Order: sequence, then structure tokens, then C-alpha cells
Amino acid sequence: MLACTRIVSRAANAHTWHRSLRTTATTPDSYPFMHVAHVITRLIIGGAQENTVLTCEDQHRDFGDEVTLITGPGLGPEGSLTERARAAGFRIVEIPEMRRSLHPWRDWSSYRSIIRTLKDLRPNIVHTHSSKAGILGRAAAAKLNIPAVHTIHGASFHRGQHPVAFRTYRMLERHAARWCDAFISVCDSLTEQYVSAGIAPRGRFTTVYSGMDVEPFLNPPRPRQVIRQELGLTDDHVAVGKVARLFHLKGHKYLIEAARSVVDQSPNVRFVLIGDGILRQQFEKQIEQTGLSEHFIFTGLVPPTRIPELINACDIVAHTSEWEGLARVLPQGLIAGKPVVSYDVDGAREVVIPNETGFLLPIESIEELANAIVTLAESPELRTRLGSTGRKRFTEVFRHQTMTAQIRRVYQTVLESNPE
Repeated sequence: MLACTRIVSRAANAHTWHRSLRTTATTPDSYPFMHVAHVITRLIIGGAQENTVLTCEDQHRDFGDEVTLITGPGLGPEGSLTERARAAGFRIVEIPEMRRSLHPWRDWSSYRSIIRTLKDLRPNIVHTHSSKAGILGRAAAAKLNIPAVHTIHGASFHRGQHPVAFRTYRMLERHAARWCDAFISVCDSLTEQYVSAGIAPRGRFTTVYSGMDVEPFLNPPRPRQVIRQELGLTDDHVAVGKVARLFHLKGHKYLIEAARSVVDQSPNVRFVLIGDGILRQQFEKQIEQTGLSEHFIFTGLVPPTRIPELINACDIVAHTSEWEGLARVLPQGLIAGKPVVSYDVDGAREVVIPNETGFLLPIESIEELANAIVTLAESPELRTRLGSTGRKRFTEVFRHQTMTAQIRRVYQTVLESNPE
């Protein structure tokens, strides 16, 4: 109880600081060396996981920090980042019981394992990621009176959830906020959602965009023409790429529904669905029934290293998810020089700027989606102008080195507010 009281006091102190970290990547370093323990639910191939592994790699390699990554197993059809993380050389502690789904016994066991690990390591700060690990990790840090930072990669309570799950996660997030010294949001929209839901005051949030290795998007490892040939695309085809798991809430159904109108107006359009998942057979059957099979290309599961060359092979990037903090594919597409078409969901509007970088559409819209794709398909000049603007505006903003330096500044502020 005493430990929890101290954490609440720390969190109250954290209300007093908030500063913009977007444009300055470096700052005088009061803590040239840190031991940081990251906690994430699982190391599948996904945006939050790639963000976390990149942060760990940078802190370990570029700052010389002692880094520990505490994670559940990388289970799932999406593929795993575990081997990449192990190759980076920082410490990894795998907790077999930690899984995404709620399970009282496994969750309690995971919590106890995190406590034991943190007690042995005694890091300077705990940085949690994802919903499950975010709650268990912050609770464990509070138990041991270790400062904690939590990154919101996507809201744990969101549109499309069962009402019971929505209310449960919102309640848990309000509770866990008492154990958190600072929040990092991957977009301003997530901050607004959490503040509106009463999770914590705005002063405890800092936006740090989710960084990536931008070089392969600027200069893909293999030529565009080679990849297009492998995909069966000719010079006449206009390829619309969507990068996402074939899963619920990812919005493939809207793209498939809009495809009929697109193809009727622009028969040379091809849709490239990058990723795999449990809904593949359902989508393939639906596409076949509408007579559009020749217009869709399924790449299946691909390693993250192939994403840049696949996006480069496309002409337009589409994002039709119903919920997602700030999908990494949006800046990836823009950095690759591609115009983007996206539903106006969460942080999309922070990079999809109408008439500058792409089209921002009402969520679940079909006619507007089809019209946007056709407009771009019929105008190479417009595609070039929007893509070039996006590349210029967002390449430096989304470099992973910029992200890691900004995250470390948040750590420094927290540690300065909590001297040992």
C-alpha cells in the first residue's frame, strides 16, 4: 500500500510538466546511462511491437543503456519478432503465461513473474506497451516503487468492442493511470481520447510519433519493376496497397465492397493485400463471387523487411481500419512517396492532409472510398504531387532515432521528478 501511495504521489507531481518533444531530437542528458525495462504482451509482427523493438535496439546500441525486454511468447499468425529482438543483444525475459486474451490465472501468474523479474533487475524505469502488459507492468512497477511510463499505441477501449470489454478496459486504464508517471501517445488523437475518458489530465501526456527505419522506404532494396513483375503487375496497372492483418476491424471488407465501382471506372486498378490472417478464405470467396479475383493480389504473410519494397511497388496506399491509433502504413506510404487514402480514424488526420498528402474519408464510407481511388488512379500527376509532399513533410518526423531520443527525454523528466 505504501508503494502504491508513493506512485500516486509521483503521478501527481508529473501533472506539472509537459513540453513538446516533436522537433528536438537531442537535449542535455542528465542521465547518460539508464537501465530500462520494457514490458509488452507479445512480440508478434505488428506496429506496437516494431516500435518497441526499435526503441530497445536504439537504447542498447546508440545510448549504451542496459535494456531488458519482458514479453510473452510471440504467438499468432502474424509472425514473430522474437528472433530479431534476440539478435539485437539486449536482455529478453519471456513469460510463457502472458497472452493477449483475459485469463485470471495466467494474468495473475504473469503479474507475479513481472514482479520477480523487476525485483531482481531493479531498473531505473519501467516502460510498458500494449493493454495487458500495460496494466500488469505498471502494477508491478508500483509494487516495487519504480517509476513507470506507458505508451499508448492504440486505445485499449475502442470502437467496435463489446460494451462490457469497452467499460472494463476503460475502468482498468483509469486504475492503472495511478501507477504511471507519464504517458506517451503515438498521436494527439489518442491523448484526446484518454483525457476525454478521464484516464489522466492532459499535462501527463506527450506525443511521440512511432518511429521506423525510413531508409528502405526512401531507397528500397530491390527495384520497383522487379517486385511488380513478381506480383503479376504490368506497367499499365495502378496498384492500391493495403498493409494489415486479414482480421476484424482492419476494414478490408470496405475496400472489397468499393472495388466493384473502382474497377468499373478504372479497369486497370489492382488491389494488393499485404498480410495474412483468419479472414483470408472469407475474403477470397467474397472476391470470387463478385467476379473480381483477377483484380486482387494476396501476398500472404511477409517479413517486415519486405514491406518497403511492396509499398514502393504500389501506386496508392489505402487504410480502411475502423480503429487504430496511428497506423504505421500511413507515414510509410508517404515516406515512400505514395499518396494515401484513409478513413478519418484516430490519428490518421495528423498525416493524411486533404489536397496535400491524400484523401481523408468518413469511416465505413464506400462511395467516397471508390471515388478517391479512381481520382488517384486516373491522375499520375496528382499521385506524384501528394506523395512528394508527404515524403518531404514526414521523413524526418518518423525516423526511429528521433523517436528514441524523444522517449528518452520523457524518461529524464520522470527521473528528475523522482530522485532516488
